[in-house]
Amino acid sequence: MLPAELTKLYYSIGEVAEMFGVATSVIRYWEGEIPYLSPAKNSKGERRYTPKDIHKLESVYILIKERGFTIDGAKKELQSEKSISREQNQMLKKLVSLKADIMKLKNMLGSDEN
Repeated sequence: MLPAELTKLYYSIGEVAEMFGVATSVIRYWEGEIPYLSPAKNSKGERRYTPKDIHKLESVYILIKERGFTIDGAKKELQSEKSISREQNQMLKKLVSLKADIMKLKNMLGSDEN
């Protein structure tokens, strides 16, 4: 999902949306619903995301898109300070990928028995 290292100081909402594979409207919606997300804006009102903002957004993305939380559930999870760290995010991604690989193998083995 995210590049290994975020090299720029600031990213536009379009760049961030592309990193996560979601529409810019989704990111704006999450920002409106979850106070945890609050990127700075320039004089034109355009959002400017720092690497720290992107890592916060990554936590929200994982809660909502990968773990199936609702917006309210994600808010509660983040407010309870049980939010997942970057390392936990990486581990979760690996586990999700491994699960998908195991399911593919299971399906392949199941189809060979017929």
